[in-house]
Amino acid sequence: MHSITMGEIVSTTEKQVCSGYEDYANGDWRIERFPNGVLLVTMSRPESLNAMTYRFHTQLTELFYKVGKDALTKVLVITGEGRAFSSGADLKEARVNPKSPTGVVDIMHEATELVYGIVNLNKPVVSAINGAAVGSGAAVALLADISVAADDAKIIDGHTSNGVVSGDHSVMIWPLLCGMAKAKYLLMLNIPVTGAEAEKMGLVSLSVPKEEVVSKAMEIADRLAASSQQAIRGTKRTLNHWIRAAGPAFEHSLTLEMLDYHSEDLREARAAFQEKREPVWRDGQTS
Repeated sequence: MHSITMGEIVSTTEKQVCSGYEDYANGDWRIERFPNGVLLVTMSRPESLNAMTYRFHTQLTELFYKVGKDALTKVLVITGEGRAFSSGADLKEARVNPKSPTGVVDIMHEATELVYGIVNLNKPVVSAINGAAVGSGAAVALLADISVAADDAKIIDGHTSNGVVSGDHSVMIWPLLCGMAKAKYLLMLNIPVTGAEAEKMGLVSLSVPKEEVVSKAMEIADRLAASSQQAIRGTKRTLNHWIRAAGPAFEHSLTLEMLDYHSEDLREARAAFQEKREPVWRDGQTS
């Protein structure tokens, strides 16, 4: 089996895009193919903690469908460059007009495609959570089939602190991973957990020191790539019926989140973010 060291990873300083992924050569990605069938994708917007613009989110959504059709790839490993895995939506980008139903519906459809793109991908996904994973970043990190987190990485859903329902992915997967009581506690109070804490509660597969995250993820991917592919893919497919069974709850939460795009609480949350203050919520007005 091919093995790769952390030294080999960090020595790659130029952003790379391998054959078949030329449309990702825009500076936001580094995509590397290894002889054992492992594809290593690095989200590469370190100056913004790998925050997701609309264009970036679209490319991320399309990535999983592209990997599914990539005959040379057996296992996908995804990580982030710099201090974060991904801090979620880029709040500095001009957002869709909340009064535009078309824009909100487009966001909802793409969020749905991202979640099911990972769940239904016929190949295993390993996330190397090197740092903060928030919102849609946490969705990718935790929906991966095997998640390896830095012991000091911060994982947080982030939605309720922005005045919207936790609709990205969390009502679908968090109760399965860490139990309903803990999921409600973390999601409703928007509490961050470290990678080490996340491992103890079952939110991630395992945690390791930060400098070992990518090399451990690549080691796991190497073992998966060397295994019977029909066995690995069939096991993923059948296990993920537990996740698909939560599909109605996920889609309901996503719909409520989109409705909240029209709310005063969302506008207040964004104003508070820009003004660097605590938001002042409406009294007793909920979705």
